[in-house]
Amino acid sequence: MSTVRLRGEAIRKYIIDNIEAHPSDIAKMAAEKFGLTRQAVNKHLQNMVTSGAIKSKSGKTRNRQYELTPLAQWTRLYSIGSPGVVEDVVWRNDVRPILVGLPDNVLDIWEYCFTEMFNNAIDHSAGTMISVFLDKTAASTKIAILDNGVGIFKKIQSEMNLLDERQAILELAKGKLTTDPRRHTGEGVFFTSRMLDSFDILSGGVFFTHQFGDDEDWIVERSKPDDDGTFVIMKLHNHTARTSKEIFDSFSGGDNYGFVKTVVPVKLAQYGNDKLISRSQAKRLLTRVEQFKIVIFDFNGVEFIGQAFADEIFRVFANSHPEMALLPANANREVQHMIERAKAIINTETTDRYPE
Repeated sequence: MSTVRLRGEAIRKYIIDNIEAHPSDIAKMAAEKFGLTRQAVNKHLQNMVTSGAIKSKSGKTRNRQYELTPLAQWTRLYSIGSPGVVEDVVWRNDVRPILVGLPDNVLDIWEYCFTEMFNNAIDHSAGTMISVFLDKTAASTKIAILDNGVGIFKKIQSEMNLLDERQAILELAKGKLTTDPRRHTGEGVFFTSRMLDSFDILSGGVFFTHQFGDDEDWIVERSKPDDDGTFVIMKLHNHTARTSKEIFDSFSGGDNYGFVKTVVPVKLAQYGNDKLISRSQAKRLLTRVEQFKIVIFDFNGVEFIGQAFADEIFRVFANSHPEMALLPANANREVQHMIERAKAIINTETTDRYPE
């Protein structure tokens, strides 16, 4: 293959990979990336419009916006309880054929994520219908699953007697959460959110989102709609190098292939401008973490914690669970100082108890 053709393919791949995030300035970015004039990049853009890979939107030539042309758009409505409405059958007969041609590692991720979320809607939603929406472009695929049930956060809050829907999200973020432990491990939502480029749940008055590579999960509270149900939106690049095994391995402990490690996003325990200062806040954060051997408390976005909050986690709970590793991450200087202060008390108690 000639050098000119290879360069042309690299330019087109760059455009496809970045056009969704930069619909109006993709020409400028590509020109800077490859040392080309805007006119040269525009020729590539026009060729891609002609071939159907992208389409142009409103705007003059210099400020024209572009977007990827859908390669496949598909939707179907399923009745829960009807013959054949089970996750593996729907995946095999309806969804997978649309994704044919994607790399095996991408198909493996989609099989896990789709079947887990579709099964959750069947087993947990208490609804009657499931809608599936699929949108595939040259760059990525988006799959959305909507049920008409009671709402995932509302159900978790009710069945586990939690404070509110926000705490339900915090528990989901930790993993190993299920309202039906006889049939489910509670790992599905956790690992699905970690495998995909983006994972969103819209239910009741709360919107939860996780982006791959971001340190934080986000909660956005909204005016509660009239209808209930759960809307799950999943997106993945069609040619990601990520594998499901890598994600599973990152939360296992060495030769132990169990789900032994979790990351607790501490910021999710913070309401508005409230500070994390009390033992009761810490106890809510610690709910169920004893199910893991390694717990990473991610303090990203947390500016301050109180002495009692730190003490409850890193002294009281740590003393009661010496077999567990409790590891802070992304803590600023002030937060780290509070954590070290609590740990110093542990060391003092140990020295007093076992003098040399």
